[in-house]
Amino acid sequence: MARRKPWEVDDELWAVIEPLLPRVERRTRHPGRRRHPDRLVFQGILFVLYTGIAFEHLPQELGFGSGMTCRRHLAEWTDAGVWPRLHETLLARLRGADALDFSRAVVDGSHIRAKGGFKTGRSPVDRGRNGSKHHLITDATGIPLAATLTGGNRNDVTQFIPLLQAVPPVLGKRGRPRQRPDTVVGARGYDHDKYRRLAWALGVRPVIARRGVPHGSGLGTDRWVVERTFAHLHWFRRRRIRWEVRDDIHEAFLSLACSLICWRRLKSFR
Repeated sequence: MARRKPWEVDDELWAVIEPLLPRVERRTRHPGRRRHPDRLVFQGILFVLYTGIAFEHLPQELGFGSGMTCRRHLAEWTDAGVWPRLHETLLARLRGADALDFSRAVVDGSHIRAKGGFKTGRSPVDRGRNGSKHHLITDATGIPLAATLTGGNRNDVTQFIPLLQAVPPVLGKRGRPRQRPDTVVGARGYDHDKYRRLAWALGVRPVIARRGVPHGSGLGTDRWVVERTFAHLHWFRRRRIRWEVRDDIHEAFLSLACSLICWRRLKSFR
């Protein structure tokens, strides 16, 4: 049996995605060309996400449609808010399977090079070259709860509270949805008493390493999961360098990558 390619969408995953896509009614008068099947277009978007190629180089023989078609659908679905809803849906399924651990969350940031556009800046870790920064918060096991994008010159600590606020209300069980972790763990880059107070105000206990204190605080035993999730995000080559001028399109790729990690984790719990 041939092994499934990573960009091939099985029936189970498509059953989750298809209801989230906006319906486009075909005009009865002057209908034009028939719309390319959404499933194939979505697989074309995944092909770009996994391989990192440009849309215009998308192989036509794979049946995804033209690169322009895939790019246009990606923009349409991004404007319709498909990707955050997909991520929330998968998080709810993970919580329903008792696979989410809200007892602790972990935050961190990662620099990437950028070719231009909004949310870019001179990166202090890349000789002042233009770059962006991914900020990520995971649960205690490394499942991505939310991810944000800023310029490469933004300090991690400025995104500490926005990351906590970016975690969506997660359904999946009876009662109120869960949104706030009990504790949030961060490295020395998040060391600031102002943001500790703001975290307490949100009902979250901050556990952040202090600057000037010798290494060996023991937080590495908790923080390694977010580093592993960043490594998993690097599976998706389109995420390693920001080629998109539109920041919302790059954020769409980032959110989609987080959703695919959630889907893999969900399948491993079955």
